[in-house]
Amino acid sequence: MNVKAWITAFRLRTLPLALASIGMGSFLAAASHKFHANVLFWAALTTVFLQILSNLANDYGDTKHGADSDSRQGPARAVQSGVIGVRKMKTAIVFMAALSLASGIVLLYISLGFGTPAFYGFLILGLLSIGAAYAYTASDNPYGYLGLGDISVLIFFGLLAVLGTYFLHTGEFEPINLLPAFSMGLFATAVLNVNNIRDMESDREAGKRSIPVRIGRKKAVVYHVLLLVVGLATAIFFIVRLPFAYHRLIVLLAGVPLLINAKAVIQKTDPKSLDPYLKQMALSSLLFMLLFGISIL
Repeated sequence: MNVKAWITAFRLRTLPLALASIGMGSFLAAASHKFHANVLFWAALTTVFLQILSNLANDYGDTKHGADSDSRQGPARAVQSGVIGVRKMKTAIVFMAALSLASGIVLLYISLGFGTPAFYGFLILGLLSIGAAYAYTASDNPYGYLGLGDISVLIFFGLLAVLGTYFLHTGEFEPINLLPAFSMGLFATAVLNVNNIRDMESDREAGKRSIPVRIGRKKAVVYHVLLLVVGLATAIFFIVRLPFAYHRLIVLLAGVPLLINAKAVIQKTDPKSLDPYLKQMALSSLLFMLLFGISIL
């Protein structure tokens, strides 16, 4: 087995983004004095499995539909380059789906108890998450090729991940938590948008109608800046409601890496030069989550 090829296919640089949403929900629970370490552990593990599942399905799906071709500007994908065969990739996708489901069931059992209405409700959401991870690019009619990836990321990385994690810790839903949930969802969408701007030409050739392909690069850059500005603004609005304390100002530091990312997307027109800023944006989301968490505790 080519271990290096599989590690590359896992796309480990995307994991901070997935974990950031779980961390956000957990910080909100800690601020409510209802944090549970075992919930954080199993939620994080389940999220890692789901993210790897999504990455493998994307590797297979984009090769299947032609988006991962020789004209693509990003790193070569495992199936497209031939280092991992289609059959092995399909097997890995099924295996990761099974791990995601098993880990998710353990998470629901320890947080909600088996057989409760909430247990079955979250189980359905978990199955939908697994299905969405696969269907994004790997299904026969992938919704990612219709330009629906952004709304999917906003929902699954933002609303469901943050609010769902908070509920698993606390058993409660707080409407005000929609603000930081939207922040995480918008930043996750920004990561996808950098990826889609970079891959505009190969996506257009493959018939993948991402947002940048639909609206063009200039408007996609404006869209990107709006994602970052609104994401930070919603978080700040959440914090200014709290009693003033100087340590809450630390969240403003999150604006620095976001500004760097926005500047790069605006100025760097060579697709290859944008690739490092996918990782930078994912890490920026993780840093934002940590600074936000510190500011609300």
